[in-house]
Amino acid sequence: MTLEEVQAKIQAGIENSTVTMEGDGCSCSTKVVSPIFEGMSLLARQKMVLAVMNEEITNGTLHALSIKTRTPEEDA
Repeated sequence: MTLEEVQAKIQAGIENSTVTMEGDGCSCSTKVVSPIFEGMSLLARQKMVLAVMNEEITNGTLHALSIKTRTPEEDA
């Protein structure tokens, strides 16, 4: 799975998100910025991103995904 594919899937699954990626296709890190995270705990935010990528993680297509989540205000 390419970084672009991971990025596109997260952007499609997280409303109004801006997604940046680093790493390679099977082990990568992402920063997801979205206003939808406002008022959510860090754990709830990460669970939301993991839920979007659950199939790829479960079937081994994506081995590791490090996640940072921010609201637009936190990212400013």
